[in-house]
Amino acid sequence: MNVIPMAADNPVGESNPVLNISIFLAFVAVTLFIVIRASRNNKTAADYYAAGRSFTGPQNGFAIAGDYLSAASFLGICGAIAINGYDGFLYSIGFLVAWLVALLLVAELMRNTGKFTMADVLSFRLKQRPVRVAAAITTLAVCFFYLLAQMAGAGGLVSLLLGIDGRLGQSIVIAVVGVLMIVYVLIGGMKGTTWVQIVKAFLLIGGAIVMTIWVLAMHGFSLNTLLEAAVANSDKGDAILAPGLQYGANPWDFLSLGMALVLGTAGLPHVLMRFYTVPTAKEARRSVVWAIWLIGGFYLLTLVLGYGAGALVGADVIANAPGGVNSAAPLLALQLGGPLLLGFISAVAFATILAVVAGLTITAAASFAHDIYANVIQKNKKDSAGAPAQADPNGEVKVARRTVIVIGILAILGGIGAQGQNIAFLVALAFAVAASANLPTILYSLFWRRFTTRGAVWSMYGGLGSAILLIVLSPVFSGTPTSMIPGVDFAIWPLNNPGIVSIPLGFLLGWLGTITSTTKESPELAAEMDVRSLTGFGAEKAVDH
Repeated sequence: MNVIPMAADNPVGESNPVLNISIFLAFVAVTLFIVIRASRNNKTAADYYAAGRSFTGPQNGFAIAGDYLSAASFLGICGAIAINGYDGFLYSIGFLVAWLVALLLVAELMRNTGKFTMADVLSFRLKQRPVRVAAAITTLAVCFFYLLAQMAGAGGLVSLLLGIDGRLGQSIVIAVVGVLMIVYVLIGGMKGTTWVQIVKAFLLIGGAIVMTIWVLAMHGFSLNTLLEAAVANSDKGDAILAPGLQYGANPWDFLSLGMALVLGTAGLPHVLMRFYTVPTAKEARRSVVWAIWLIGGFYLLTLVLGYGAGALVGADVIANAPGGVNSAAPLLALQLGGPLLLGFISAVAFATILAVVAGLTITAAASFAHDIYANVIQKNKKDSAGAPAQADPNGEVKVARRTVIVIGILAILGGIGAQGQNIAFLVALAFAVAASANLPTILYSLFWRRFTTRGAVWSMYGGLGSAILLIVLSPVFSGTPTSMIPGVDFAIWPLNNPGIVSIPLGFLLGWLGTITSTTKESPELAAEMDVRSLTGFGAEKAVDH
């Protein structure tokens, strides 16, 4: 079947901004209604942080998919495949394999051991204060990098939706998205956020299935015909079907990216926190099965959507549209179904961003309020009898709500600074920080009885510091036209992703800190952690030593 590619002029003019904004506002109204309804039962800290552990396995499976399938999964990967072909699909492969690593190694064990946050697990048998502070700092850092990607994607997406071009217009859009995010999390907590993620997962996967079938139907349901059309409409020819187009010049960069993608998910606090919203370990396992099918199926669809965008829209049109490479999926929707499908897919993509940023924000707020305020600041205070003061759960939630506002403002400013970057690539940086700062400590805590507080602190601070330092000294930050600071050049680290150095360094520092420790940790607590992590016994009890 002959396919006529989209004309090379800017296609945004063919869209209908009034229709798009109407669909957009309708979605915001529906999701706000859901959030307000869900918030009526937010009475305790467990309700706000873990949705009262009230979700079933299938519901949580959809929520996990909604949390994990971020704007990078939909917008960034489709654009990467449309422009770089095979090398773009490596993001899909990396994200999916990473999910399996997270499930097999840490997800259920952490859920059984912890209460609300990653730091609950890491500090279970170690000294509370230093480990909680370090874990909270690494959680906030990972959430911030991930938020950068989502906010940058929101700016490009809504700019395309409304036909807005220019940095100022996109900056205003990012600010509006940030304010909406703050409202959602302040009102709904984890329960409201979870329902938005469930609705978003239904819409995103459903929309992707419809577009995939449509693209395949236009090519006689032949993947080979689709790939031939993509090759014919690409100035890179057959190279988009072979590895090396993006990473062939520097295989070390690809290896570093691959390490970050595969190992990063197991250290992402906002994904691991989802397992605290189910009542039992059995429901956690059920949610895992649902999530695997939903996430794996979706990443297969991105292959068709990415090459479909390359075949029907064209790489040049995508690169020159508002939002750049992240506009591939919305432009494909415009080409297939006109303004109505564009409005729907853009609203779904916006739902994707909103759901993920809400999940990230509540994770970061919970980490600060629960780990630093309740378990560090308040523990240093004494009550009238001279005993350590206990944090009031209501006061803890109030601190979390205030933290949401601060995080929202920082995310807005960071998103404005990160405009124009491929969001799949920005997410890969967040994965690198998570794999370097969190994963070594998580694995050592769960599987190595000798692990000590010094090892945990060295691993977290060393992994985090090295990852951020290498990012700042890389071409991502300066030295190229697409860098975050394009006007200057202090890039001395040649790779775009720090994972190849910072991840092994995190593991090394955890081992080195442990073997050089002069103090031993409690063997009784280590034994109790083993029992809890494997059986789930006592998982709902507070972690307080």
